[in-house]
Amino acid sequence: MWRFIHKWGSPKWFYTTTGPWLPWLWSAALILLIVGVVWGLAIAPPDRYQHDSARILYVHVPAAILAQSCFAVMAVSAIIFLVWKIKIADIAAMVMAPFGAAMTFAALFSGAVWGIPTWGTWWVWDARLTSMLIQLFIYLGVIGLRASFTSRDSGARAAAIMTLVGVVNLPIIKYSVVWWNTLHQPATFSLDKAPAMPASMWLPLLFSVLGFYLFFAAYTLTRTRNQLLKREARSRWVKEIALGTGKAS
Repeated sequence: MWRFIHKWGSPKWFYTTTGPWLPWLWSAALILLIVGVVWGLAIAPPDRYQHDSARILYVHVPAAILAQSCFAVMAVSAIIFLVWKIKIADIAAMVMAPFGAAMTFAALFSGAVWGIPTWGTWWVWDARLTSMLIQLFIYLGVIGLRASFTSRDSGARAAAIMTLVGVVNLPIIKYSVVWWNTLHQPATFSLDKAPAMPASMWLPLLFSVLGFYLFFAAYTLTRTRNQLLKREARSRWVKEIALGTGKAS
């Protein structure tokens, strides 16, 4: 396990290994997003009860799922950074935080748009909505805490610790519709139950979710590589790649 983590912690190995992945990730992400969103917004049948207003779920559900998944990956990166001092893990956590905050805001905003015709109001202090709002504040807190330190290492450690503390909110978000009586509907996808909607509706949603995940992976890799080049600008391997004498991506 240590050898595997140490291998991925090598800046040069990480940069040169992940480079060939990017065209495939970006291409697959764009294809799945276009297919899923266009299919869901324009082709899929309207919901029996919510009619065309339910089409926003093809954006709302992937954004909400990704907002939570992104924070979970940040927590794993924080553990790797705090335990093994691997700088790439910290860089990845740093670039994921704004993305996760954007996904959380997108989930809240699209949920508000959905709530107007469905619930008759754009906001209620529902357990799911409130816990997602708290998640947005945690994301912003992690970003702000990192930026508040003049020392990059101190800011990285503080952000990692706050990320691990903030993980406690993830099970609250997930099980809020089970633990409390809420307006928000239960999970759309479940590992132990078949989807309640027909295939003509859940298939485009699945494409959209997968597209969002691949977009997240492509974005994180791209931004992490860019930040890594900035931090390692004076390293020999960066100069070799810049001069074309090293193994380029």
